[in-house]
Amino acid sequence: MKSRSLKLREAHKFGGSAAFCSILWDHKAEHFVTSSSSDPSISVHDGLSTSTLPPTILRHHQDGVTSLALSNDSTLLASGSIDHCVKLYKFPSGEFQTNITRFTLPIRVLAFNGSGSLLAAAGDDEGIKLINTFDGSIVRVLKGHKGPVTGLDFHPNGELLASIDTTGTVLCWELQNGIVSFTLKGVAPDTGFNTSIVNIPRWSPDGRTLAVPGLRNDVVMYDRFTGEKLFALRGDHLEAICYLTWAPNGKYIATSGLDKQVLLWDVDKKQDIDRHKFEERICCMSWKPNGNALSVIDAKGRYGVWESLVPSSMLSPTVGVPDIVPKKRNEILDFDDEVEEEIYRASESLDDAMGDSDDGESHHTSRKRLRKKTLIDEDVDDAYEELNDGSSLPSASEYRKKSHRGHREKQGARSGAFKGISASTKYKMQSSFQPGATPPEPGKRTFLCYNMLGCITTIEHEGNSRIETDFHDTGRGPRVSSMIDIYGFTMASINETGCVFANPCKGEKNMSVLMYRPFRSWASNSEWTMRFEGEEVKVVANGSGWVAAVTSLNLLRVFSEGGLQKHILSLDGPVVTAVGCNDHLAVVTHVSDCLPSNEQVMEFRVFNISKMTQELKGRVALTPGSRLTWIGFSEEGSLSSYDSEGVLRVFTSQYGGSWIPVFSTSKEKKQEENYWVVGLNTSSLYCIACKYAEMFPQVTPKPILTILDLSLPLASSDLGAASLENELILKQLRLYETQRRVDDMALVGVDTTALEDEAFDLEVSQDKCILRLISSCCSSDSFARASELMELLTLEKSMRAAITLVTKLKLPFLAEKFSSILEERLLEEASEAAVTNPALNPNGEVVTRVESKVQNPPASIQTSENTEAVMKSSATKLSAPTLLKKSKVSEGLKLGKEQTKKDKSDDAKIKEIKKLNLKNPVNNVNNEDKGQKKEVNQGEARRSSNPFLKSTV
Repeated sequence: MKSRSLKLREAHKFGGSAAFCSILWDHKAEHFVTSSSSDPSISVHDGLSTSTLPPTILRHHQDGVTSLALSNDSTLLASGSIDHCVKLYKFPSGEFQTNITRFTLPIRVLAFNGSGSLLAAAGDDEGIKLINTFDGSIVRVLKGHKGPVTGLDFHPNGELLASIDTTGTVLCWELQNGIVSFTLKGVAPDTGFNTSIVNIPRWSPDGRTLAVPGLRNDVVMYDRFTGEKLFALRGDHLEAICYLTWAPNGKYIATSGLDKQVLLWDVDKKQDIDRHKFEERICCMSWKPNGNALSVIDAKGRYGVWESLVPSSMLSPTVGVPDIVPKKRNEILDFDDEVEEEIYRASESLDDAMGDSDDGESHHTSRKRLRKKTLIDEDVDDAYEELNDGSSLPSASEYRKKSHRGHREKQGARSGAFKGISASTKYKMQSSFQPGATPPEPGKRTFLCYNMLGCITTIEHEGNSRIETDFHDTGRGPRVSSMIDIYGFTMASINETGCVFANPCKGEKNMSVLMYRPFRSWASNSEWTMRFEGEEVKVVANGSGWVAAVTSLNLLRVFSEGGLQKHILSLDGPVVTAVGCNDHLAVVTHVSDCLPSNEQVMEFRVFNISKMTQELKGRVALTPGSRLTWIGFSEEGSLSSYDSEGVLRVFTSQYGGSWIPVFSTSKEKKQEENYWVVGLNTSSLYCIACKYAEMFPQVTPKPILTILDLSLPLASSDLGAASLENELILKQLRLYETQRRVDDMALVGVDTTALEDEAFDLEVSQDKCILRLISSCCSSDSFARASELMELLTLEKSMRAAITLVTKLKLPFLAEKFSSILEERLLEEASEAAVTNPALNPNGEVVTRVESKVQNPPASIQTSENTEAVMKSSATKLSAPTLLKKSKVSEGLKLGKEQTKKDKSDDAKIKEIKKLNLKNPVNNVNNEDKGQKKEVNQGEARRSSNPFLKSTV
């Protein structure tokens, strides 16, 4: 095979960097069109006299043209651009028709169906738009790709659309019903963010095979009906294939590679028959429809025509061209948005269910698609058999028979066994992951760890990796020098005292290594490493004075900060992830295989390393069909999780231990963003916003931290006060957890003054929120709900403010109801106080008389005053006469002890008086009782103003 020489001409000015250029022939080979992503103009060349006539220039875009498409009859030309617009022209005149659609991000690829009635457009936006070329309406949007779509190709008969994205995943869409016929996951190279390189799929002219660039510098052919791999074309390409195109009759195929070569292949013989070496990469090619010629264009916008590329001794590429009649537009059914959403979910679950494939094989549904044989298909079969004359590619009917027969044989051989196997075996358990880490990308810097304290990044350089540690607050954290990584670490964890690294096994000789690197140490040579033979580290974590690693043998290994091996625990299942915070270590493991609904079954355990105890254990709550993507502790120490459906949950001890969803991306307005969680506190979520196609942030430029308010997925209430209800639930949750911490600390004798102050402030804030909700209920005549809210108020002053509020709103019956609730509350508190301390009444009687000041609300209140002013004045000044100002619980405890001592001394005096028979003992006792009753009333007043005094004294 000899190398040939071809001179190229300039069609578009070179912009200084490699661009993606396009070239197309019309169906009669009278014109061809070129464009470049560095040039906003389109050139229409005369195909009969390219050297004499200048091209027609179309200038309608504001930025570079990234894609072109011609309808089969060459009457319509479509162009897509970096300026987000798709424009339609008459061809060959170039008369501008309309801006047929617009995206929010650059467009990468366009394709017409066979009849020219549909135009498919896609790019960096989510989804593939199918546009009706007659009226410009969007028929539907196909959603399912995880990255920007770079290639589209309609099946010759118009039934299918093949699409491919930058991650190398191919989806085959059935346009009749909108489902994904089959998925080829990760079968093509991952092009990342290089917009000058594209993955493209191409149907053969007879529509039986789909050609896709492979992972081994080859072209892989897949069956049109089942998505099964048929064979591959592998030859002299030294780098990945970036473009391919079929000859008109399907006997030959031309491929262009990153190695700047173009190879010509004989498909039947599966070998390359000719090649051409160019100065630059050829990024687009087009066969001349009625001749033995191939037009090419390189990354610098220079084009040329390779004449007589198929040897004269071989069959001409224009002989035996299949004649397939495409379906008309009205034969492709429209369907509503609900069906569209179901298709998107089906494609998502299909990807997750089938998992990743190491060898690039296809993933297709468990049922083989039994296709109805139409008259068109029969004509195609007959034409292909006459053309092929016993070639190596079997006919479509043979493939259908083979597929059907194989399916029956498999069912007959293991019909009983197949029914006995659980359906969950179709789905894979989620792989382990390190919180805050991003997948490695060759030549790019990635995160080994990212949290609220700082980040650890790595980049491969000359065979080794360079690791850098940075703190967000550079003035607070220590300066940590970078280091050369000879182990190839893929996971890390960082806190205030140090960082830990680990890598998986790399073959039999390279063992998994764990390394700890303290930031400050009084001793030299304080770094240490551990090697594991026969097991590999899956997840690492560190905390206050300890380091933990979970291995492939389901072992939790705990080390001291100095490297002492302290504990080895066996876990109940394969690890998913782990995270540490101070003394606590949370570990998530699988409980069982996936459920038939593709739901993961996971369990978490929270250990206290310093006390060697297990404080929490339970199941991990996940949205159905989702994956766990992050786990961590909030700033207050609450265990939190985030799943792939965008739901953030916090674990609480309420109801015996439950997960509460405190944030959902479905409630956010920016649906085009993905959120990569970093941390949270009681009111906000800290995350990095990525555009929808990206799941992980890039290291450079430095990502910007986004702060979002927590918002529960509340139902749409008829009250219309969702924000207030959301605020109330969050405050109740925070108050509950704060009070629980007060109780726990009090049990061990720790000073709780600061937490008690925080709890009191939370009660005040919660009451303010409830008062605003009461006002909303009164405005919407929801009086029963207002009464329920009145019972939730904690402070007496807040309850009196609620009575004043409804009185101003001219609701006397509600004011009466609120007054009775307040009176019942005061009576209940007085009774509890008397029962708690019976020494207050020597005769054992309970003082139940309470002077209520709310029996007759003041009639002189002006109803025209602002309701908001009432709430402000009632909730801010806590030192008003109607409510004693707050006292700390410690002071209340002290007061209670003094009162008890005084009561005991009074009892002793009474006994002494009776014993000595003093004069007028009855009068003395009565005087003492009066003093005691006075003290009781004062104590009750103090207790009614401080709920913590009531619960602890």
